Amino acid sequence: MEADAVAASGPAEPSADPAELVELSPDAICVHRNGVLTYANLAALDTFAARSADEVVGRRFIDFVAEESQSTWVEELAKLTKPGAATKPVEALMCRLDGSKFAVETVSVRLHDHLAYQVVMRDITAKKAAADALHYQAALVSHVSDALIATTGEGVVTSWNPAAEAVYGWTAAEAVGRCASELVGAPLDLPAIRRGGGVAEAVHRRRDGAPLAVRVSAAEMNDGYVLVCADETARRRAEQNYRTVVASLDEGVLVMGASGLIEAANPAACRILGVAEADLIGVPCHTLVLFTESGQWIPPDEMPSVQTRRTGVTHNGLVVRLRRPDGRDVWVSLTSRLLNPDDPAATAVVTSFTDITETRAISARLAHDATHDPLTRLGNRTLVLGRLDARDRGAVTVLFLDLDKFKVINDSLGHSVGDQVLRIVGERLRRSSGRDDLVGRLGGDEFVVVTGEVTDPGEVRALAEHLRAALAEPIGVLGRQLHLDASIGVVLVGRDDRRSAEDLLRDADVAMYQAKTLGRGRHHFFDVGLRERMQRRLRMEQDLRDAVSSDQLWPAYQPVVDLRTGEMVAVEALLRWTHPRHGAISPAEFIPLAEESDLINVIGKEMLRATTRELASRRSGQGLDLTLKVNLSARQLDDPHLVPAVEDALANTGLPAAALCLEVTESALMRDQAAAAEVLASLRSLGVLLAIDDFGTGYSSLAQLRSLTLDTLKIDRSFITGIAESRDAAAIVTSIIAMAHAVDLTVIAEGVESAEQLELLRTLGCDQAQGYHLGRPVPAAELFGQ
Repeated sequence: MEADAVAASGPAEPSADPAELVELSPDAICVHRNGVLTYANLAALDTFAARSADEVVGRRFIDFVAEESQSTWVEELAKLTKPGAATKPVEALMCRLDGSKFAVETVSVRLHDHLAYQVVMRDITAKKAAADALHYQAALVSHVSDALIATTGEGVVTSWNPAAEAVYGWTAAEAVGRCASELVGAPLDLPAIRRGGGVAEAVHRRRDGAPLAVRVSAAEMNDGYVLVCADETARRRAEQNYRTVVASLDEGVLVMGASGLIEAANPAACRILGVAEADLIGVPCHTLVLFTESGQWIPPDEMPSVQTRRTGVTHNGLVVRLRRPDGRDVWVSLTSRLLNPDDPAATAVVTSFTDITETRAISARLAHDATHDPLTRLGNRTLVLGRLDARDRGAVTVLFLDLDKFKVINDSLGHSVGDQVLRIVGERLRRSSGRDDLVGRLGGDEFVVVTGEVTDPGEVRALAEHLRAALAEPIGVLGRQLHLDASIGVVLVGRDDRRSAEDLLRDADVAMYQAKTLGRGRHHFFDVGLRERMQRRLRMEQDLRDAVSSDQLWPAYQPVVDLRTGEMVAVEALLRWTHPRHGAISPAEFIPLAEESDLINVIGKEMLRATTRELASRRSGQGLDLTLKVNLSARQLDDPHLVPAVEDALANTGLPAAALCLEVTESALMRDQAAAAEVLASLRSLGVLLAIDDFGTGYSSLAQLRSLTLDTLKIDRSFITGIAESRDAAAIVTSIIAMAHAVDLTVIAEGVESAEQLELLRTLGCDQAQGYHLGRPVPAAELFGQ
């Protein structure tokens, strides 16, 4: 039976050798005992990149386990506590002999020898790479910003990524299994999209109905489609906003393509250029006609857009003149730059420009106004200085004109008439000067003429007199014939003259002032000595200001003697200045300085307080019955604080009003008789005495003297000086004394310097006298004693 069974089963198959099966296994199999490799099959040798078993057998197995997997391998091996126990499949990194790493799935089995283990390793590098790729693709689908939708051939959604959820507002759970067209709120003709190139622009709608501008890309996959829906709503809105902004700009914008043809133009560009958009598009940019600021035509190959396209260099704020087709010129500020600066290969250029025609005209007017006088339209000080600075060291002549007594016209006829006169003066000076001469008004009634044509002194004198003659012609205003004259200061500027423009005007002003000092209505040439005198004058004026507060000014007292008794009946207080560097300064030098400024009012009040205090003290302390005589200048008569100052001095010092005599020069009284009479009346009301000083140098009459309610008349020293030698001088003095006595005035002769003069004055009936013969001006302590 058994033999039949064997026979029935056919010839016997050769039995497989287990060792041979292990050796030929496609999986890497190795055995290690006590941690040392004792066997490795062919697949293991190949896995470890060994050429023979000798390269691996005998080495520690853990040397072939990558460091990052060693702890896991040791932990798993420790779990095998009895023979036949096996670990679960574990992924690990192994090392080849060349140091490279590879991924395997391992299973370790404990053999009957408790120190021996069999390890089966399967290389999973390719499997892991495929898994990583799938994981990457899944992550990409999950994190891409575009909506990715997979559908069947009928358009039913099979996949809906997170971006699709965000774009359309449907969750993946809600979307899968539904028709894609329902979810995107618009028909989806996927075959039509494919036939059209696979990309289409569409308007989809969110779940809440909000519109979406979408770019749909469709691709076939298996039995369906994959859709990539890019939400371009924000981009298209930005593009629309940009187009709206560009269209509403006042700045013209042109885009020139690589060929140099105009591809786009906004409305402002069409308006500025005077060309319709249809006539601009496709036209070469060099058809625009441009000129530089200096008026030179810009050739086509030098136009800003062409240069930018050629070099890539941006032109900013280039000012050019553009000629429109209608012939009108427009000034523009132009900027030209590459449309895409980040792409050097791109040569499209965008040119923007602003119409600055009106702004430029306004700037020109402002520049003109900044250098011209608004009243006369002549050049102003800025323009005059600029011309002098730009003279290239050539010879020029500067004539500085100041109208004589122009203030009288302003004060009597008003400033509107004065302005009209100034305009006429400016026009006459312009007509009387050369074509290339500069005529300017520096301010007030000061004018200047700068000429490079007339530089010879003789010719300059003729020009100065010619200008004066032009101004002297009568000016008819308000039915009046006004007559003007001018004082002119002249500065000749040589080629090597290094003076600045400011210095030249200053020197011309100094020369003009000297012409006024010499009597007005004339011209005077500048010289260095004149400047030095003027500089000294300026220094002295400043020093005088300092002297007021530093006790450098002091009063000297000169006795006034009664010619009948020979006794001193009064003293005249005379101002003196002891300069810390220059010593005693003559009153003839510093008194005019004080009168020209307001210092005379300050000094006068201070001297009045000091002298009234001194005389009040001498009267009470020494029993002196003396009158104090104090001079008042014309400027002090104009001071509204004069009367209160006199009243305050008398009240604070206790000097009786009748012991104070205020002296005013004849010229000051006659300058404005009505005003002077008003001031004198106010002073008279205080009880003080009043005297007319330097009588005979003015033009007062007996009637005028009576109207001024004076007490004393002082004969000017010029009559006294020649009284003993000249019968005429004696006759004049006799007449003055008789006239003064006729109106009850006390007569004082000043400047008496000899006994002969004194005796003659006593014979003529003069009341009082003063002078060096009777006593020089000295400090109070010297005159009165300590």
